[in-house]
Amino acid sequence: MSTQTRILSVQRLSQGPGDLSLAEWWAKERSQQTPESKAIEEAAELLRSSDLPVAFPTETVYGLGADATRSSSVQGIYRAKQRPSDNPLIVHIDSLDMLERLLNPTLRSSPTGTKTPSISIPPIYKPLIDKFWPGALTIILPNSSGSPLAPEVTSKLTTFGVRMPSSPLARLLIHATDRPLAAPSANASTKPSPTTAQHVYHDLQGRIDLILDGGASGVGVESTVVDGLCDPPAILRPGGIGIDEIRKCEGWETVAVGYKDGSLDVKEVPRAPGMKYRHYSPKARVVLFEPSSSQAGVVKHVKADLKDTAIGAHNIGIIRTRNWKLGLELASEDQIAKTSSPVPSPVENVISFPVPVPDTGSNGRAKMAYDYHLGSDAVSIAHGLFAALRGLDELDVDVIYVEGVPDSEGDLAAAVMNRLRKAAGAELRV
Repeated sequence: MSTQTRILSVQRLSQGPGDLSLAEWWAKERSQQTPESKAIEEAAELLRSSDLPVAFPTETVYGLGADATRSSSVQGIYRAKQRPSDNPLIVHIDSLDMLERLLNPTLRSSPTGTKTPSISIPPIYKPLIDKFWPGALTIILPNSSGSPLAPEVTSKLTTFGVRMPSSPLARLLIHATDRPLAAPSANASTKPSPTTAQHVYHDLQGRIDLILDGGASGVGVESTVVDGLCDPPAILRPGGIGIDEIRKCEGWETVAVGYKDGSLDVKEVPRAPGMKYRHYSPKARVVLFEPSSSQAGVVKHVKADLKDTAIGAHNIGIIRTRNWKLGLELASEDQIAKTSSPVPSPVENVISFPVPVPDTGSNGRAKMAYDYHLGSDAVSIAHGLFAALRGLDELDVDVIYVEGVPDSEGDLAAAVMNRLRKAAGAELRV
């Protein structure tokens, strides 16, 4: 059933509480009855009572939140995203106290008066929690019998992933709701992750009731997922926290890479979100060129696509990072200078220019290219990647050619290439 999707601004709250605790901050906002506090209150009430999820900003990407303890609520996430039900969800908490309550919903007493020992966070995670929480790190914990988590959160796994976001706005919403929130990225399944409220609206309008607009997300890629329950410990998904940083923590010196850049076999059970299915894909076909590719080889490939009517490339997008020249030299510098023009787009500084297509006879026509420079450093690339894919997609390009970056250069670069490989219909080295 379609619903009217609303966007409520809470951007002021993105600045955080200053020296106040979450409880003090929330009490102050509520006492002043600010527009932002009313929006948070409405969102919290929906999360507690409705089966429609609520979209909200985190420091990584926008999340689609639901009460992680109610099956009907969590099922609403899968319906809204049209997400496969065997893809587990990450639980978001506002504090270690909430996590302790989640691990120990009741401490039952025996007839002799002794209490059941409480379940503790495995000690191996303490160095990571001390260093990276709140932050873009998800840890895998055992999901014990009697857990209050809805079974749909874990997708029948005996473990669950949990993180404490560094976004003060996200933690405030969780605090106001007083529930752990299951929250995957707030996009339609397989599409690029959303980094703005407008991205969420584009994908999920009519499927959810409310989007909290906190401005653009800062990191741009999702959290790193780690598993300390195996030996050696493993990184299941690269993200905002890098493997080199993790290896500096006691007990994590030998952490292994436990993910593939492709998708898992259909029969395999994913240990964490984002491992099994193709992700991050716009409507346009994405062609990723490995960073070792020569520009001459790239240009030759693109020109062949433009001439091949079977490819159907009438408009093309180009996402440059380190070395590709403006327009990929598909037209001369003079032609680009004379014919290029800025393009109204959700991402800034996109230019368009006509590309002459040779060997098409007298009826041949130029095709349009849209060029976007994503940046040269890993932080800029990670921050703008999903927005760039979405922005070019909204210009109705048929193919998006992307200049890859060496994933050996650092952890954020590895996370970027992981996302691009999952988005790409083809990965080439030419």
